[in-house]
Amino acid sequence: MNEIAAAILGFAGGMVGGLLGVGGGVLFVPALVIFMDETQVRAEATSLLAIVPVAIVAVWRQLGYGNVRVRDGLVIGALSTIGVAIGVVTSNEISQRALELIFAGLALVIAAQLVIRALRPAREPR
Repeated sequence: MNEIAAAILGFAGGMVGGLLGVGGGVLFVPALVIFMDETQVRAEATSLLAIVPVAIVAVWRQLGYGNVRVRDGLVIGALSTIGVAIGVVTSNEISQRALELIFAGLALVIAAQLVIRALRPAREPR
């Protein structure tokens, strides 16, 4: 059953990643916690690995459409390595409950910001 759930999760995460550019982590982490009974930290760690092939394929496809700002992406990626190193240590030191609440809070803040942006009048892309 876990293999079937993981396969469905992988496909759905790929679709969400390609459609919304979230790398699947927004779907992977909650699904691993809720449906596959993983701890929050283990779900986050598994999601980080699962995002690698999703991101590679998505970037390759988006490059073809001219949508990737390569320099910005490389700068963000390079600086993110420092943050992720600190975040991994922190996630292994705080409680499971705190991680769940932080993740849920972040998801709510992002959702609220997306709704606010979607309700604003449309503007031309840069």
